[in-house]
Amino acid sequence: MILSDRKAVILRNHGILTVGHSVDEAAWWYIRLEDTAKVQLLAEAVGKPVLIDHDIALKIQQRGGTRKAGWGGFQYLWDEITHDQPDLLD
Repeated sequence: MILSDRKAVILRNHGILTVGHSVDEAAWWYIRLEDTAKVQLLAEAVGKPVLIDHDIALKIQQRGGTRKAGWGGFQYLWDEITHDQPDLLD
């Protein structure tokens, strides 16, 4: 399997796999994909989801799908985790 320029793949019967240029970036894409999958399941549970236009989806991807956005998104979580658990790295 070749990921090419993709950040993630859903493995049938095995879950999800994400990659990034850093562990932080890969972790962020994993968290976002898992959240997205949950939202998709909830939307399908209540009816037929309304799809957004392809052009809008591309604009969202271009803004929020960058390496910097992936790395930066995780930094907020890292700060929260290390604040809540200061002895984590001891």
